[in-house]
Amino acid sequence: MSGTGFVTRFAPSPTGRLHLGHAFSALTAYEAAKAAGGRFLLRIEDIDFTRSRPEFEAAIFEDLAWLGVSWETPVLRQSEQMADYLAALETLRARNLVYRCFKTRRAVLDSIASAPHGPTAPYCGAPLSPAEERARLEAGEPFAWRLSLTAAEREAGPLTFDEEGEGPGGERGVIAVDASGAGDVVLARKDVGVAYHLAVAVDDARQGVTCVIRGQDLFEAAHVQRLLQALLGLPAPTYRHHRLLMGPDGRRLAKRDKAEALRTLRQSGITSAQIRSRIGIEPARSA
Repeated sequence: MSGTGFVTRFAPSPTGRLHLGHAFSALTAYEAAKAAGGRFLLRIEDIDFTRSRPEFEAAIFEDLAWLGVSWETPVLRQSEQMADYLAALETLRARNLVYRCFKTRRAVLDSIASAPHGPTAPYCGAPLSPAEERARLEAGEPFAWRLSLTAAEREAGPLTFDEEGEGPGGERGVIAVDASGAGDVVLARKDVGVAYHLAVAVDDARQGVTCVIRGQDLFEAAHVQRLLQALLGLPAPTYRHHRLLMGPDGRRLAKRDKAEALRTLRQSGITSAQIRSRIGIEPARSA
């Protein structure tokens, strides 16, 4: 797709400093938008209230500007869109596509470990009886809203999405949706409110994103998000998953592993042009 109908985005979480992997993803999306004569959006995915920090959001803007990336304003912040996410959740709840799960993370992990298919099997549960659920609610027990994969797949029917890039296993073209690897994903919980998959599905539709460009580590997420798009009657973007940058240890760069921050590289005297050369991204000609 080319022209003004092409819309893509970069959607970081302000939970730490951006590193080279973020730079690669942001520049890949930005240059794709330029080459198509389309639009590039920045979205701040700050629904993780326990870890998001204003200083990290400010650093995102600073780092991207230093890389030569520009974006449309105003910037959408997920923390300001909670009413829409909760409305989408209510739509699913009214159709019995989600259920309250009172299990703790530890209990879920124990349940997975004891499953017949072994410790890597996804979690799939079921609603409690009305009486037991009522008793737990009256006792004030915390719970998460989980998508019932069985009910969701039954209602949505067979689905596909278009992969213009490449999945981690070389997947390309028309991909049959199979969300079984995710199990009954959490769509909302007390500590972070609405969870990633639901917020992303709603926001990509809200912002008119036509092509989702992101790393191969999120390829499996496309299966769940395509399912949610179908259940909520949202348009389906195409996907363009790209390779991941690896560190010297062969592992992908990640915040949790304290990958070297762009800010640190900038302060060492490295230029944005050198960063582009290092990660292999040249400026695209505008369409």
